[in-house]
Amino acid sequence: MKYMIIVKNHPASEDAMPDASAFEDMGKYNQDLVDAGILLAAEGLAGSKDGAIVTFKKGGQFAVKDGPFTEAKELVAGFWIIQVRSRDEAIEWAKRIPGFADGESVEIRRVAEASDFEGVMSPEALSREETMRDELSKKVH
Repeated sequence: MKYMIIVKNHPASEDAMPDASAFEDMGKYNQDLVDAGILLAAEGLAGSKDGAIVTFKKGGQFAVKDGPFTEAKELVAGFWIIQVRSRDEAIEWAKRIPGFADGESVEIRRVAEASDFEGVMSPEALSREETMRDELSKKVH
């Protein structure tokens, strides 16, 4: 099963850079994920000042709001996608993430699989979805 571990931060602290030792610790953690053969992706995100929010409206209209998103309570700061056997295993790996202070947290979410949509999507659409995922997986690896 694939799980996404989502790192969040507060808008007031999103531009603060960790110190060199924090980068070193995170690099070791990432290498542990690689060595275990479970890391599929990992990225940190630039601050919201460089981002935008696209809000969809009726009739194909939309609104675009440029960052920074100072009114947000928390923002996604980065993520890992890991391939593990269970939710419990994902939690165990998340517990090992270095550098978080008291009260800080990460969110763990299972990545939906095509089979999760059986009964909602037609068999043809499910087949296309599975084929697309297989093709993307080959490009990543």
